[in-house]
Amino acid sequence: MTIKSMRRAYQVVKTVLQYGLDDLIPAKLKPWYFRLLRWSLFWLTNQHKDKVGGERLKLAMQELGPVYIKFGQMLSTRRDLLSDEWAEELAMLQDRVPPFDSAIARTQIETELGAPIETYFDNFDDTPLASASISQVHTATLKSNGEEVVLKVLRPNVEEKVHADLQLMTQSAQVLETLLGHGNRLRPAEVVEDYRTTIEGELNLKLEALNAIKLRNNFIDSGALYIPKMYEEFCFTRLIVMERIYGVPVSDRAALEAQGTNLKLLAERGVELFFTQVFRDNFFHADMHPGNIFVSTEHPEDPFYIGLDCGIMGTLTEQDKRYLAENFLAFFNRDYTRIAQLYIESGWVAADTDLVAFEQAIKVVCEPMFNKPLDEISFGHVLLELFRTARRFDMVVQPQLVLLEKTLLYIEGLGRQLYPQLDLWQTAKPFLESWMAEQMGPMGMAKKIKKQFPYWTDKLPELPELVYDNLKMGKNFVNSQNQLLDRYLKQQQKAHKSNYLLITSAVLVICGSILFSQNATLWASYACIGIGATFWLLGWRSRPKNRKF
Repeated sequence: MTIKSMRRAYQVVKTVLQYGLDDLIPAKLKPWYFRLLRWSLFWLTNQHKDKVGGERLKLAMQELGPVYIKFGQMLSTRRDLLSDEWAEELAMLQDRVPPFDSAIARTQIETELGAPIETYFDNFDDTPLASASISQVHTATLKSNGEEVVLKVLRPNVEEKVHADLQLMTQSAQVLETLLGHGNRLRPAEVVEDYRTTIEGELNLKLEALNAIKLRNNFIDSGALYIPKMYEEFCFTRLIVMERIYGVPVSDRAALEAQGTNLKLLAERGVELFFTQVFRDNFFHADMHPGNIFVSTEHPEDPFYIGLDCGIMGTLTEQDKRYLAENFLAFFNRDYTRIAQLYIESGWVAADTDLVAFEQAIKVVCEPMFNKPLDEISFGHVLLELFRTARRFDMVVQPQLVLLEKTLLYIEGLGRQLYPQLDLWQTAKPFLESWMAEQMGPMGMAKKIKKQFPYWTDKLPELPELVYDNLKMGKNFVNSQNQLLDRYLKQQQKAHKSNYLLITSAVLVICGSILFSQNATLWASYACIGIGATFWLLGWRSRPKNRKF
């Protein structure tokens, strides 16, 4: 560990102790060496005893800086691990940091372009349009055609800082895991690893550009979502250039109402967009918080969304999609047995899980939700409560489902903020039923055959040889099984003969001994003992030499 990282480690420890985060660990889980270490730092005392645990954690992360702020934001979506109070506190963290020097920004951009900015752009604005923990955005116009664009550039040395903080987080999580035990519900090492995957994806702007291009193509003719155009010739690992868009932040309800936006239609389209991305395209935007979504000012009576920042995208397996759709349908049909079966069939919980106990646990959680009107039932919270219940039955964490749950909670929150009476079930049910019918019906079968047709066409010439090889293997297997059976039967015959002779020899020896003790004719007793010894010798020699067959 370098001097710089040791200094950073002390800063983190100092912040943790001054916000009293160590007090949140139960005393019985603090070993003697932990208490000794805490006592050795006696001058760092809890200065926020008047605040609750969730607020103290939020303030500590805010003070530690951008990487910890983004970690707190990610942690706020893990409601399967945290209580609602803690999650709501962490959700208030804002990723806003002062901009870095525009001269440095110019240097970074020109390094990526391999030429002065003026070679390709006019009207470059040194004042950033926006600034966050990972990157900064500047506006300009393309010299070639005069189109307005934005240039998104990573902060200087951000990768080094992020990796240093990630290493420190990993080491701290391992210590916490040791203190809490491996069976603990919080699973700190797993959470940090989840965050590592997320944050490292955001450090590669080229990947973000490719994600945006794919999402844009998926909705190229859509009237519901618009993704800004990426200028691929100017997209690199630390710099991307995209079309500049104008819109109203989706969280600015007053501005949306002022321009006469159809909020009901907008909210319903948000739900449709989510299910379309997940089930039709299997490629969904997994960071749809309000800062990344705008609403177009064109045609407010027929509004559409504008999506930004495609650094974090999610996908599901075909199996996960089907199980998820069936889960939602089974929930609204109150078929808790089917929900439990789906979790076991999918491998999300172990195959030996007690089905009846699992079903009862799901029923206890889900049944009270039906006391509410359908338009008040939250899909995200249904999924969340199911995950929490499955956790008690040792559910294996599915990172792709965590991303999905987070996205669904964002979409629902936005939808109900725009239109509080939004009935997600009425919007989603026809989509899910139609999708399931397509997957299970003739059309779905035809699509699967069409998708697999090139593969089978390639393999078809090999089919006769494969059939012959399998038949030959089958014949050899049957022959080998017959040989094993014959050997087994012979072994058993030998064992029976040996046992018969040994038992007979024992009876004869016992009889000879009795006759001898009764002063009977000596030749009779000697004969019995002699014949018995001969039978024993024959039985011993005829026993199976090798019991492996």
